[in-house]
Amino acid sequence: MAGEFKEKEHREYIEKVGAKETRRIKAKRKKDRGIWFGLGMMGVIGWSVAIPTLIGIAIGIWMDSRMPGRVSWTLVFFSGGLFLGCLNAWYWVERERKRIEEEEKDE
Repeated sequence: MAGEFKEKEHREYIEKVGAKETRRIKAKRKKDRGIWFGLGMMGVIGWSVAIPTLIGIAIGIWMDSRMPGRVSWTLVFFSGGLFLGCLNAWYWVERERKRIEEEEKDE
């Protein structure tokens, strides 16, 4: 009986040490994810909206010079580029959120 108790205690100790080591390794991997990681993500999100919007404006200006009329192609393509940029930003944010959830689930 006493041997079984010691064995159980020993297994629990090994599991605790293993869990602490796993947390330590994960924390070491996340060390580089400080303020610079957050700023980098903001930059990615910003550019993922800005680039399609600017491309849309450029196409719209070109279309307005080729096909003048009642429709402002600049506004049409600006709106389309902005919409695509927002979808793109949503994709990046959602992808990062899922990755963070997976890491938390593994812990």
